[in-house]
Amino acid sequence: MRLFDLNPQQLEAVRTTRGPVLILAGAGTGKTHVITSRIAYLLSEGVPAHKILALTFTNKAANEMRNRVGNVRGNVKGSKLTICTFHALCVQILRQDIEKLGYKKNFSIYDESDQLGLIRKIITRLAAANEKLDPGLARSFISKAKNQRRKILPCEPTLESAVFLRYQQELKTFNAVDFDDLLTLAVQLLNEFPDVRAKWENRFEFVMVDEFQDTNSLQLELVRQIGEKHSNVCVVGDDDQSIYGWRGAEIANILEFERHFHLPKIVKLEQNYRSTNAILGAANSIIRLNPFRRPKSLWSDNGEGEPIRIIEVPDDREEASYVVGEIQKQQLAEQCRWAEFAVIFRMNAQSRLLEETLRRLHIPYRVVGGHSFFERREVKDLLAYLSCLNNPQDDVSLLRIINTPARGIGGSTIELAIQESNKANQSIYETLLSESFQNLLTQRTREAIRKFTELVDEYETKLVQPLADLAKTVEELLLQIGYFQDLRRGCKTPEESLNREENVRELIRAIADFQARSTDGLPGFLADTALDREHEGEPDKSVDGVTLITFHAAKGLEFTQVFLIGLEEGLLPHSRSKLDGNLEEERRLFYVGITRAKRNLTLTHCTSRFRYGSPSPCYPSSFLKDLDARFTQLLSFHQLTNKPAGEGTARAHFAKMRELLGGNGTLGRS
Repeated sequence: MRLFDLNPQQLEAVRTTRGPVLILAGAGTGKTHVITSRIAYLLSEGVPAHKILALTFTNKAANEMRNRVGNVRGNVKGSKLTICTFHALCVQILRQDIEKLGYKKNFSIYDESDQLGLIRKIITRLAAANEKLDPGLARSFISKAKNQRRKILPCEPTLESAVFLRYQQELKTFNAVDFDDLLTLAVQLLNEFPDVRAKWENRFEFVMVDEFQDTNSLQLELVRQIGEKHSNVCVVGDDDQSIYGWRGAEIANILEFERHFHLPKIVKLEQNYRSTNAILGAANSIIRLNPFRRPKSLWSDNGEGEPIRIIEVPDDREEASYVVGEIQKQQLAEQCRWAEFAVIFRMNAQSRLLEETLRRLHIPYRVVGGHSFFERREVKDLLAYLSCLNNPQDDVSLLRIINTPARGIGGSTIELAIQESNKANQSIYETLLSESFQNLLTQRTREAIRKFTELVDEYETKLVQPLADLAKTVEELLLQIGYFQDLRRGCKTPEESLNREENVRELIRAIADFQARSTDGLPGFLADTALDREHEGEPDKSVDGVTLITFHAAKGLEFTQVFLIGLEEGLLPHSRSKLDGNLEEERRLFYVGITRAKRNLTLTHCTSRFRYGSPSPCYPSSFLKDLDARFTQLLSFHQLTNKPAGEGTARAHFAKMRELLGGNGTLGRS
């Protein structure tokens, strides 16, 4: 295979295939190219495709990796090469052996919305009159307890603990798992059943992990369980871009890699292919001040480039106006795509004034992280139908569809069914079928329940047939229940109706597409969809618009011209970080923001920001003084915008900024 396009460090990373390998891949150093070249190299050396496992965090990354390997080695879609997310691998493990843990193989996977629905129901049932618990906080408590493998005991007196225990009990009753369970149960299977572990560690001889700095202790253990036998574990990551500690990521996994995998080969990728040396010099000056890191220093052949511009603006409205005005001016001058510009901020709320200004000037934009396709009501309705037909014990899905469209099963009947199912310790579907429950109902309600359970039974049978045409059967179901008519009745305009119907038809197309490439049937489609729903959408590069995005969401992306706004104490670093001891992670977040820029980078901070109905004074981020002054240029907002400054304002501005950036009186690069 061709290796001539790799630099010496990349080549070393690709060719070192035996034993543990840690590839420290700095921002923009061609990480994905190295991983895919390494997979292609293994295949060219005669390693069977089914012996290779590559793990990622997102389906997008897995698909990109698969496509790139295909470009080098030819079509790999039909091969036995396993490139998938951690959760997708766990689904594979559980589909084969989850029965050993007391579940059935057709388990449902609950997303965040499903979890919150179940948690609300449990809190209502368990909370005393004077007790309150936010379902979102309860969900976070449950997730943290699972990922930290904390044992919650029945004797613990808190409402959170009681909700956790009942939540797990009901999930198992419903034959359902959540995303945290996918990991915990897969690790449990591999730990407790030697035959299961032997099967998976024998299957994969070479294991690769992308974005290793984002792994938690469970993911590390999964990698060890599968990769320890052959010891050919290669992880790729950058401790300087570890920004998900709040989500459970443990930077110690990459900093202490040698503790887990004996005598690894460590390869540093430091040549950056994205940015100019001015941008990289500033980034290096920021990150080297973090005490606990693996030393590395990015450099580039892209030339020095323009200095980073630092601008103090009067307030947040002026900040939005200035940034949008600069974008408009640069786009007009260069006749480039709007998509080449990005504005990056710490908090989602900072996008509002930007959006207002962009709309007023008719500049197209996209806010990354809005409602995804799978969060739309009609899509969730159909997915709930499919989940219930796949697994009628799934109470959350059943409760969503039992009276959608309206079929004469009212709220009081549903509440009665929930109460009776709790008394009998059985699923709601089993309760609906029970004679004792039906005896409590009127004749009309009993008939409505009978028709509903017959519908579930009929389509459950149809959809499990080996040769069932899933898309056609789903269309038949929607026609039978009058779903589209019901959908239209709930829409305010014909356009809304058309959009919602098209969303349903798009999901049916997705079912047909899945069946064309897979024989895993309805359970496989639901698992695939659940994994897709786990991650927020990234910007669609085919749509031309300015990107508005948070620092966290921007990781992994790049833009020609970048504006980092709101660089003030309390925003970046965030006020919480000092209390939580997470100042190093905030510094890494700033580093990630800087390294998104390819050619031009502008940093802004306000002297005043509107909060709680009145202006509040702001102070420049303490990180700004750590930027190497050789790579920065301080600019006067009043001169840039031709707005008059008050007497002494400009002089005071420059004096303050000189002090902030080192006190040597030098503007720009020395």
